[in-house]
Amino acid sequence: MQENKNINALTLEEKIALLSGREGFYTNSVSRMQIPAISLADGPHGLRKQLSNKELGVSKSQPSTAFPTAACTASGWNEDNLYKMGQAIAKECLNYGVDILLGPGVNIKRNPLCGRNFEYFSEDPLLAGNLASAQIKGLQDMGVGACVKHFALNNSENYRYISSSICDKKAMREIYLKPFEIAVKKSQPHAIMCAYNAINGTFASENKHLYDILRKEWGFNGITMTDWGANRNRVKSLLSGCDLEMPGDNPICRKQIYDAVKSGDLQEEQLDISVCRVLDLVEKYKNNKAVDFSFEEHHKLAGEIAQDCAVLMKNDGVLPLKTSEKLLIVGELFEKMRYQGAGSSMINSTKITTPKNAFEENDATFEYLKGYKENSFDASEELILQLEKKLKESKADKVIIFAGLTDFAESEGFDRENMFLPKNQLEVIDRVIQSGKKVVVVLFGGSPVELPFKNEVSAILNMYLPGQNGGSATYNLIFGKACPSGKLAETWPEKYQDIPFYSEYSKGEWEAYKESVFVGYRYYSTANKKPAFPFGFGLSYTTFEYSDLNVEILNDKITVSCNVKNTGDFYGAEIVELFVNAPIGGLFKPEKELKGYKKVYLYPNEEKLVEIEIALCDLAIFDPYSDLFKLFGGEYKLLISSDIDNVRLSTTIVIQGEKMPQMDEKIYNVYQNCDLLGITDEIFERMSGLSLPKEKEKLPITLESRFTDLKLTFWGKILYKAVTGVANNQLKKAKKLPEGVERDNKIKSATFLKRIFDSNILLSLSMSSSGRFPYGVALGFMHIANGKVFKGIVAILKPIKAPKLPDKKLLKKPKK
Repeated sequence: MQENKNINALTLEEKIALLSGREGFYTNSVSRMQIPAISLADGPHGLRKQLSNKELGVSKSQPSTAFPTAACTASGWNEDNLYKMGQAIAKECLNYGVDILLGPGVNIKRNPLCGRNFEYFSEDPLLAGNLASAQIKGLQDMGVGACVKHFALNNSENYRYISSSICDKKAMREIYLKPFEIAVKKSQPHAIMCAYNAINGTFASENKHLYDILRKEWGFNGITMTDWGANRNRVKSLLSGCDLEMPGDNPICRKQIYDAVKSGDLQEEQLDISVCRVLDLVEKYKNNKAVDFSFEEHHKLAGEIAQDCAVLMKNDGVLPLKTSEKLLIVGELFEKMRYQGAGSSMINSTKITTPKNAFEENDATFEYLKGYKENSFDASEELILQLEKKLKESKADKVIIFAGLTDFAESEGFDRENMFLPKNQLEVIDRVIQSGKKVVVVLFGGSPVELPFKNEVSAILNMYLPGQNGGSATYNLIFGKACPSGKLAETWPEKYQDIPFYSEYSKGEWEAYKESVFVGYRYYSTANKKPAFPFGFGLSYTTFEYSDLNVEILNDKITVSCNVKNTGDFYGAEIVELFVNAPIGGLFKPEKELKGYKKVYLYPNEEKLVEIEIALCDLAIFDPYSDLFKLFGGEYKLLISSDIDNVRLSTTIVIQGEKMPQMDEKIYNVYQNCDLLGITDEIFERMSGLSLPKEKEKLPITLESRFTDLKLTFWGKILYKAVTGVANNQLKKAKKLPEGVERDNKIKSATFLKRIFDSNILLSLSMSSSGRFPYGVALGFMHIANGKVFKGIVAILKPIKAPKLPDKKLLKKPKK
C-alpha cells in the first residue's frame, strides 16, 4: 500500500482518532485537513440506516427495502440475484449518504440452532463464497463498500462475546475460512469485520494469524474493523492487524494507543499503516452521489428474487392450485408474514406485501383463520375451538397452513434451544391433518425445523425469509404463476439428534469443532446417514433430463458439460450440481464435495448445454503437516447431480499430483468412518494438536464476565436489575402502542436488547455503547459486584485522560 499524501500532515492525536468510530456508525473526521467521516450502516440484506444513537440497542431506521435474507437467496444458487440485490441496496445507501454496508455475512452454517443462520448463506464454503462475491460486486460497482463478516468461525450466539472456537487447521482452512478466501480473491471487498469470538484461544480482533492469512496469502488490501464491541485491547488489535475500532467513542482506547506510542510499545509507523487504509477509504467514497432509483422497483425485485429462491420440499401433485378452488387458510403468518430476521439487520421496510395481501389483490377465493398467535408459543383454546368448528363446516377440501419460526423463536443474540416449530403451530397442523383434508404447509424461517408431519401433508413450500414482497412470491408459486426452482443450500435434518455433537453445541465458553470437516452434507454423505431433505434438494412443477456428459482438461482447468432438457409442461429452472469424490487414503476427507454448479432456465421441451468450469487447484485439500493446500494424485469421480444424493451422470478422471501423507491410523479410521463415539476429547486433541480449555471460575467478577454472572453476588444483582431495566422499560412502552408494524418492531427491538444484555460481557458492553456505558463504569461495576463498593465508585467518577478528538462536530460529506 502506498503512503497516503495526508499522513505526514496529521498529528498523532488525529491519527488515533481516525482509527476509531464515532456516533455509532461513523468514523472520525479531521476538518482541518478536509477529511470527512465515513458512514457505515447495517446490512446485509437491506439498509438499516439508524436514525438515532441516543439509546442502547437497535433504534428506528430510515425506510428501505427488506430483501430476502441470505438463508433464502442462497437457495436460489443464482449469483445474478445477489448482484442485482447488491446494486439495489447500494442505490439506497447512496440515497442516505452511506459509504459502507455491513455485509454480507459468509459464516458457515455449522448447526441449525445458530440464531444468526438466517444471515448466512450455506453450510458449503464454495456456494457461500460465490454468492457473497456477487453481492459484493453489486455493491462496489455502484461505489458502496462491502464489509464481509464475521471473520471468523462465528457459528453460535449464546456465548459469542466470550466463546473460543477450538478448530483444527484442516477444517479451518477447507471449511470456515474458505468462503472469506473466495470473497476476497473474487471481489476484493473494501472491508472485513472481525468476529466477537476467539479462535483457538485468541480473540478475532487480536488474531494475527488470521490477519496474516487475510493479507499475506489472499492479498486483501482493504480495511479491517471490529464488530460493534468486539475490541479487547486496542494496542494488541492494531499490532495484530485490526485497523478500525467500532463503534468507538471510547477514551480508554485512544489512551491505550497514545500511551503505547509514547512508550515505544507501538511504533507510529505501524499506526500509519492503518491510518492510510482509512484515508484510502475516504478517497474511494469522496465523489459518491445519489442516483435515481425507485423503491417500488426494488420492492418488485425483492419479490422476484424470493420467487426464484423458494424451495418446494414436498408435492404429491396438489400444487399448483387453481385460482378457482375454495381454500381454507390457517395460520397468523399468512397476515403477519415473517420476512426478515430479528436483531441488528432488522429493516424499516418501505412496504410489506404479505400472502394475505397478495391473495386479496388477486381475488383468490379463501376463508382465513388465525389458528395461533405468532407472538406466542402456547396454543389458544379459543382459536383451536374456532378452527375445529370451521374444519367441520368448511366445504374446502384443501387447507393451506402458514407456519414457521417467529422472531421470538429465532434471532441474533441467542441460539435456539431445539429444532421444533412453536408448539401452538404444531397443535394447529395436527388438528388440520386429523380433519382428513389435503394440507399444504408454507414455511417461513431462517433455519431448518423438525417436520414430524411431513409424511402426512400433501406439500411443503419453504419460503425461508423472503423479504418484504414475499407475499407476492408465495402467491405466484402456489398458483403456478411461477415454477419453484430453489434448492436447499443446507442439509435439512430429520431430527436435531442427527447432528454431530448436537448435545455439546453452544453450551459454554468454548466450542470444540470435534467433527472437523464433516459439516452438513459432508457428514451425512460420508456417514451414509439419510436426512429429511438432502443438500441441494428441491422439487419443481416440471421435469428435467440429463444427457451427454463430457469432460475436458486444459491449462489446469477442468470443463464438465452436459445437456439438460425440460421434459415437462412448465417454464422452469434446474440447478446442475457438480460434486467430486476425491481419492481415499492418507488424510481423512468427505465422501463428496461441491466443486461447481450452474442454474439453467428452460421452456418446455427446450434443451441447453450446461458447462461447469473448475480449476485443478480447487481440488486441492489442506495438508496440516505442511500448512499448505496440495493437489494429490489419483482417481477423481465427477458426479453431475440434481442434489447430493441424486447422481444423474458420472465419470472418472485421473490426476497426477503429490503423494498423500499418512495420518495416525486410529485418528484416520475414526474420522473417515465418521465414528462420532470414537471422536473423544483425547482423539480430537491428538488430531488437532490443540488442548481443550478448562472452564473458568465465574467469581470473582471480571471485565470479561458474562453480564448475567453479576447476579451471582449481592451488589451485582442490584446492578444487573438497574441496567436490564432499560430494556424492560422499552418493552413496556412498546406494548402500550397500538397494534401495528411499529409496535411489533419496537417489541422485537426491546426483546433483542434484553438478550444482548444477557449474553454480553462488561467490557464488550462498554466498547459497544458509544460512550453511554463508559469504560470507567464497567470497571466500577466489576469492583462493586465483587463487594469493593468504594473502589467501584472511584472508578466510575475518575475521568480517563485521553487525547482529544479533532472535531467536536463530525465533518460529514454533503449530500449530492
